[in-house]
Amino acid sequence: MYRYVQVAPYERPALSKAYLFPEGTARLPGFHVCVGSGGERLLPEWYKEKGIELFLSTEIVKADLFAKSLTSATGEIFKFDVLLIATGSAVIRLTDFGVQGADAKNIFYLREIDDADKLVEAIKAKKNGKAVVVGGGYIGLELSAALRINNLDVTMVYPEPWCMPRLFTADIAKFYEGYYANKGVNIIKGTVAVGFGLNDNGEVKDVQLKDGRVLEADIVVVGVGGRPLTTLFKGQVQEEKGGIKTDAFFKTSVPDVYAAGDVATFPMKLYGDVRRVEHVDHARKSAEQAVKAIKASEAGKSIEEYDYLPYFYSRSFDLSWQFYGDNVGETVVFGDNDPASSSHKFGTYWMKDGKVVGAFLESGTPEENKAIAKVARVQPAAESLDQLSKEGLGFASKI
Repeated sequence: MYRYVQVAPYERPALSKAYLFPEGTARLPGFHVCVGSGGERLLPEWYKEKGIELFLSTEIVKADLFAKSLTSATGEIFKFDVLLIATGSAVIRLTDFGVQGADAKNIFYLREIDDADKLVEAIKAKKNGKAVVVGGGYIGLELSAALRINNLDVTMVYPEPWCMPRLFTADIAKFYEGYYANKGVNIIKGTVAVGFGLNDNGEVKDVQLKDGRVLEADIVVVGVGGRPLTTLFKGQVQEEKGGIKTDAFFKTSVPDVYAAGDVATFPMKLYGDVRRVEHVDHARKSAEQAVKAIKASEAGKSIEEYDYLPYFYSRSFDLSWQFYGDNVGETVVFGDNDPASSSHKFGTYWMKDGKVVGAFLESGTPEENKAIAKVARVQPAAESLDQLSKEGLGFASKI
């Protein structure tokens, strides 16, 4: 293990959702892996029953892949026959860039359960206070909603022209920005935080923006991205696109060494290229593929190549969206995307070279979400964007 983990493996998505709700509905052991995907919940005793030894609170500080050994911070040596690298990502911190005051108290990042616990305590201590969320991606959107549900006065700040720009189109983002505004979230776009003011207790008191504005703040949450944790293995494995290069079985360039999840750059069979994906769905599935490949290799057997369909989702307030496929090409919106609508069910198709390659749906039923997933997998031909706009979900249901 590379990361310093104090509890048995758990699923992070809960930390930015129900874990932060006023009633705190999500708590361990409720979201140990892999309950989030409908699998078995693996409590600490499960590992013991299966003969798996967990070394918690153990940091690996050196890896020698060719000598097949790992060294912990306390000097303990772990020898291996087969290694699966699943070190994930670390959050990007504003202190990394020397932002003035970024080390103040009550400036939070969310990655581990300890981070969530500290944020929960701050929310309780700063009841009805002011919160500033730096970043307009996954963390920014989900935490802005969670903080607002806790009755904090929330302002979200990000430099892009709209939220979630890596996935959302301007039309999709317009709905969420409008919906959040209706919920009382103040959104400031096109600028960044360049400094933080501190009070006499060393706590953050304000956020200074590049455009000159100063926002009062009792709590600041930063969500500006992450970096794959590959430092331990630099110079020992081939890398590509910021991750460790693997094949379709998650084998690296080093014999008996595999990599899965955020750190793996793998062949995306569906699109004929290589990608690195940061999402819990791929983390689960790539790990499963790697373990199957390891077991098959031991038995002298073979398995199918990894054939992943990109999938992303989010839940906030009473919203819930899913996306499948590739967000390239031309787009069209269908359904009711008025932020004030009571149904707020709408979607988007991405069309490239006459085929539908991606699909997004807000507030879909399980059956409807399965239908758009099938569209993204099959990549059916479509006559025009106008056809897709008119047929909407009807196009997906007939595939």
